[in-house]
Amino acid sequence: MGQKSVRDCVAAKAQLGELNTVELDYRNITENTATLKEFLRHRDHDEMFKPVKEEGRIGIPLFILEDGTQTFDIADFIDDVKSQPIQNACSIDGKGC
Repeated sequence: MGQKSVRDCVAAKAQLGELNTVELDYRNITENTATLKEFLRHRDHDEMFKPVKEEGRIGIPLFILEDGTQTFDIADFIDDVKSQPIQNACSIDGKGC
């Protein structure tokens, strides 16, 4: 693998949208309260978010695969994800990683 993880939501959506092998169900947590609450249920109750919250990050993008597997790094599952040096625009302070 050796690829840098895609940490920007918009970039991740664009990269995955280019792949013919991926069916994407993109959910924007800023569009409506129900989607935000769905994300917060994951974030508030899943142990994988503990280090994310301790670092002051939000935990997006979050990828949930068809089998229920959750990951922050889709490159672990899709070899076609391009490696790009992308700043994490999804952190609370807006400064990135």
